[in-house]
Amino acid sequence: MNYLKKYQKTEKYPVYYPAFINLRNKKTVVIGGGKIAERKVLSLLKAEADVTVISPLITKRLEKKASEGKIMHINREYKKGDLKNYFLVIAATNEREVNEQIAREAKCLVNVVDTPELCNFIVPSVVKRGHLTIAISTSGISPAMSRTIRKEIEGHYKKEFEQFLKSLQFIRGKAIRHIHDNKKRTEFLKYAGSKTILSLLRDKGCKTTINVLKNKFNEYCDNR
Repeated sequence: MNYLKKYQKTEKYPVYYPAFINLRNKKTVVIGGGKIAERKVLSLLKAEADVTVISPLITKRLEKKASEGKIMHINREYKKGDLKNYFLVIAATNEREVNEQIAREAKCLVNVVDTPELCNFIVPSVVKRGHLTIAISTSGISPAMSRTIRKEIEGHYKKEFEQFLKSLQFIRGKAIRHIHDNKKRTEFLKYAGSKTILSLLRDKGCKTTINVLKNKFNEYCDNR
């Protein structure tokens, strides 16, 4: 127990500021070309980032992405000056010294895979259901625990949430345009995101929930 108290006093973990970053068309670079780098590249592409990979060797899948023009591949080792003008950097090499050099030289967002002490941001475990994104982090203390919590949350938010949010986006737009009374519009939008709707979605499914929202929307429009 005394050892644990001493450890807790000496071991310092960063306090992270949680944020969702829009990477669309932002210049990003991944240093490394193995399987881990591949996963990072695919995640960046999903975020619609402009991706460059610097590595003499890359996976077959990355080769295909490069041949299709979806990423730029610089076929050589990393060298000083490579990080200029990039918005975000991911170091995914298997050489500690290279990763440390990248972390030192980066003047932007930088993530060194599996080495949180060299990062100024870390990538959380993510549950993704269309427009719904839930990020889980233990501040680098236990990525394994983050993954376990993610799997637990996945069971509570199934595929119907993706379809529901697409419909809710449309209904919300109609409410903003057609419910002219500010108070009533606010009430409707709060109801659309309420625990009542969440429970209905889980118990009755997307179609029933959307019909309930449409009926509620019509009530507010009729009384505006």
